[in-house]
Amino acid sequence: MNTTDQHDGTGSTTMPDAPSPVMAAGPEIESRYWRQNLVVCLIGSFTTIVAMTLLLPFLPLYVEQLGVKEHAAIVQWSGVAYGATFFTAALVAPLWGRLADLYGRKLMLIRASLGMAVAMSLIGMATDVWQLVALRLVAGLLGGYASGSTVLVATQTPKARTGWALGTLSSGIMAGNLVGPLIGGGLPPLIGIRQTFWLAGGVIFLTFIATSLFIKEERRPPKIKGTKIEGGWSAIPDKRPIIAMLATGLLLMLANMSIEPIITVYVAQLVSDASKVTIVSGVVMSAAALGSILSASRLGKLADRIGHWNVIIAALAVSALLLIPQAFVTEGWQLIVLRFLMGLALGGLLPCITSVIRHNVPDRVAGGILGYATSSQYAGQVVGPLAGGFIGGHFGMRAVFLATCVLMAFGAAYTWLVRPKNQ
Repeated sequence: MNTTDQHDGTGSTTMPDAPSPVMAAGPEIESRYWRQNLVVCLIGSFTTIVAMTLLLPFLPLYVEQLGVKEHAAIVQWSGVAYGATFFTAALVAPLWGRLADLYGRKLMLIRASLGMAVAMSLIGMATDVWQLVALRLVAGLLGGYASGSTVLVATQTPKARTGWALGTLSSGIMAGNLVGPLIGGGLPPLIGIRQTFWLAGGVIFLTFIATSLFIKEERRPPKIKGTKIEGGWSAIPDKRPIIAMLATGLLLMLANMSIEPIITVYVAQLVSDASKVTIVSGVVMSAAALGSILSASRLGKLADRIGHWNVIIAALAVSALLLIPQAFVTEGWQLIVLRFLMGLALGGLLPCITSVIRHNVPDRVAGGILGYATSSQYAGQVVGPLAGGFIGGHFGMRAVFLATCVLMAFGAAYTWLVRPKNQ
């Protein structure tokens, strides 16, 4: 094993991970432009996520504007329209990842930004709720800029820096999820709902231009004539770490989203003043996101030093412990503090999951495998709210936190058991 210290240019010293069996599977591509690519991907992911999430506060109003009048129908159509994007995105993520492996990661980012700019602008021209749902499906089908950025950054960043780089990118993505609804709450009263969509489409188009001009992708080494190169799962020597990371990504999103449907109802039991329920609920939801934004890059950098598996196991275990007191809080502020601490713990999970996959698969199939990881996370976003709502409705609010705690503890134990001995 090579134990030579590697200097990252910041004055700190990092130790490389133990050699992975995939290193012999083919040459890995590290871009000399990786810092420049990271900046463009960070800004592009932030702006596209903001544009895609700013509709949350006014989506029911837009559904009503499109002709749906009954309250129950407005709620139903709003849920369908919002979830449509995640549904198609989960289906096509592995396909876009595979095409990125074949034709280049930059090309996929160009496709995603242009497709999202067109879809977002067309949503502002919808005249019927069916058109809104169809265009949200198209947005998920053509989009995926943030997941494409993850693939590009993961595969072109030096392996000793992947945790930090992916943590930084993850912070930008989570910041977009946090800022988007805030902007969406303020813009429509000023410029109108349709104009808000058009403005979002224009911002994403600027991302398309920046991606086209400033992202640099190294040329791939030519294939040696007469050699047979395996693709997909067959190219991975040891599939156990990859399966563990797919399960962990699913578990992470399930744990996050299982709480979402019940937060407002749960807060109503803790806050005596009914007028403050929505405010406290909003702060509770934002607290976890804020904690993750603050910790993602730091935990990613820590993982580069002490090992990504160690951070993943610790984050799952700490989150499981923090879920127990959340089931027994008596004041709103207690829940806010605990959700913030849980966000701090979970912030490094996605970067570390991506890093482990990056370290255990050949570069030529990394996009496809990371596409499967994205799909598993989207699946968690779909299953989580359904499971949380069902458990909360049948067994009570506390049962949701305790059931999620058991899942997280199981995930920590499973990850510890399947962890490769040399990582």
